[in-house]
Amino acid sequence: MSNLSIKALTEAHVMNTYGRLPIAIVRGEGARLWDADGREYLDFFAGIAVCNLGHCHPKVTEAVCRQAATLVHVSNLYHIETQAELAKRLAANSFADRWFFCNGGAEANEAAIKLARRYWAVAQGTPRPGVVTANHSFHGRTLCTLTATGQPKYQEGFEPLVPGFTYVDYDDLDALEAALNPSVGLVLLEPVQGEGGVRVPSPDYLRGVRALCDKHNVLLALDEVQTGLGRTGRLFCHEHSGITPDIMTLAKGLGNGVPIGAMGCTEKVSAGFAPGSHACTFGGNPLSAAAGVATMDALTEPGFIETAARRGDYLHAALRELAARHPGVREVRGMGLMAGVECADAVGPLVEAMRDAGVICGPAGPNVLRFLPPLVVTEVDIDTVTAALDRCLGDLGW
Repeated sequence: MSNLSIKALTEAHVMNTYGRLPIAIVRGEGARLWDADGREYLDFFAGIAVCNLGHCHPKVTEAVCRQAATLVHVSNLYHIETQAELAKRLAANSFADRWFFCNGGAEANEAAIKLARRYWAVAQGTPRPGVVTANHSFHGRTLCTLTATGQPKYQEGFEPLVPGFTYVDYDDLDALEAALNPSVGLVLLEPVQGEGGVRVPSPDYLRGVRALCDKHNVLLALDEVQTGLGRTGRLFCHEHSGITPDIMTLAKGLGNGVPIGAMGCTEKVSAGFAPGSHACTFGGNPLSAAAGVATMDALTEPGFIETAARRGDYLHAALRELAARHPGVREVRGMGLMAGVECADAVGPLVEAMRDAGVICGPAGPNVLRFLPPLVVTEVDIDTVTAALDRCLGDLGW
């Protein structure tokens, strides 16, 4: 089938909830994609930070095929070998002692919010249902997590929202402390705001947040759905700040494209859940967990993330050099292989021009072009993409 025929079939039968690009991707390998008409693209979006190991990574492919031929699904009423192995790997490489598995980032954040509320109400016997999140944040599309999301455009038409949420400005410790009244039991933040424009806080922000949560006896949850698993040059973004949260959420890159999410926490906080208090039918099933095990094994191979961090430095240096020559570029920001290029104008035409030039990227808000390439990207790939960006900015007169 062609791009046009697949587009027509989609528009006839699929719910109209996405502003889709006019191409159908049918194959991927490493940092490259091919559409139904056979055109090749350099993928600098990775399915929105999902395919961190690149498309069709051989170890993940092998693990999924082997597991699919053995056992695809069994419920969480039984012990699941691959799930236990994935939890072991996550615990060994993080602060979190206990892990709950689900299907994606929204469910992971929903689990974090539920855990915090039940921890205070049941484990501690002192209900503290309040949750503080940040303006310009993004935490998911369920009713609860879009309430947690500090962007009114995602909430419009879904009122009434879930009660108990307060929003403060990101990277503002005074505003955060003012919001920490006795009813607040949880602060939920992204270490770098992704959908909100690739906003990187000041170096001491997360340390200050941790100190305030300790001072006011409030749990800290970090949403590492986009920033986790090597994306910012460390396995988890909060490692750059030298702090640990009480709760962390993961998804996106955890299965390298196979849907899986996870919520991890300390042993103490895990007391908030008990058998029957939370569940997910498909969460951490044999197939998705097998993909997660293979992904974690690849990510934690010696030198892998360090190499990706160097590629991130190379990308940011190239983007800053380019920005100095184009007055239409206001700022380059980000960490590791997560970069935002803020422009003076809306970036829709730039995303389209880059696609026409053979590069897949995307927006992060109206004025920010976002790059989220696979962690296996090369310097040659980066040179190709930044050269294309240079040409596209010039053609647009930016």
